[in-house]
Amino acid sequence: MPSSTSQVSLAIATASAAVSIGSLVWVMSTRRRDSRRFQVPAELAKSKYAKELQLAVQMALQAGQNMVNHLDSRGTKAGEVTTSELGISVKGNAADFATAIDLENEIAVLERLEKEFPSHSVIGEESTGTGSPDPLTSDPTWIVDPIDGTTNFAAGLPLTCVSIGFCDGGEPVLGCVYSPATRELYLAVKGMGAYRNGYRIRGTTEKKKRLLDSVVCFEFGYARSEEAVDLMVGAVKRILMNGCRTTRWLGSGVLDLCYVASGCLDVVYCGISDEGWKPWDYCAATVICNEASCTIAALQGNSNFDEKGNWIRHSKFDIYANSMICAVTRGLAEETRRIILGLEK
Repeated sequence: MPSSTSQVSLAIATASAAVSIGSLVWVMSTRRRDSRRFQVPAELAKSKYAKELQLAVQMALQAGQNMVNHLDSRGTKAGEVTTSELGISVKGNAADFATAIDLENEIAVLERLEKEFPSHSVIGEESTGTGSPDPLTSDPTWIVDPIDGTTNFAAGLPLTCVSIGFCDGGEPVLGCVYSPATRELYLAVKGMGAYRNGYRIRGTTEKKKRLLDSVVCFEFGYARSEEAVDLMVGAVKRILMNGCRTTRWLGSGVLDLCYVASGCLDVVYCGISDEGWKPWDYCAATVICNEASCTIAALQGNSNFDEKGNWIRHSKFDIYANSMICAVTRGLAEETRRIILGLEK
């Protein structure tokens, strides 16, 4: 009997030790992953914008951390306090608002940029307010959205992020997007590739992608008139009647674009009516999408597509455009655009 008891005790001790070692290995592995997750990839660290990128990552992570308390506590007793402290202020209409954390994040970013790069210009969503954003010049310029997906954030939904883009010579050259709830950090520098959590990303490796097999994303934004609603719903109807795998409406335009860049979505569009986005929605994510070999262009007009609906080779997307379509391949962008706008093939 003593021998049996000793064996049982030894077995328990051995099992406990194994669990402890396993837990330690898991913790160390998680720490290594987290360490890589938020590091600037070696390839991007070689770019001429390495200093700007490192700063963008630091600012994005800090801004994201400011959002975590509310996101984690929403729906709990503690969340009642954080919700009451959001300090929601309405901008254009009841659907377009900012929280105190939007403002705090933007102020923190502006102060840090003033310290590190005093000669650079900054265009921020909250400092712009309901007015028109300043025009983009050839000067080094940061374009910042302190919280994209503010409605999601206020509601405690996880699809919300911080977006920091940098322009040089009048075009976006650097993108940094951080989603604190999902712990995803998207980074890209023009000509150097796009990365998510330290790993290179690409929209797709398929040469041909059909709308029929695609996940299509759209955002209805703040448009509420009957005419605007009819136009937006009509576009979705044409997509569904043509056939697609499914549709999604996620509530964060910046993350929509990042998800196309990483192949989670196949196409996203906006600007059927007056639900088009702003430069701070496009700037950082445009670099990420371009570097992930996606096609991003203006949905309306002929700045990026010819009269037959074909993408104009080497044309560039204007981040001040009132409409946009982004797809994992050029062919999918062309096909989806024709269906959305009801154009003849």
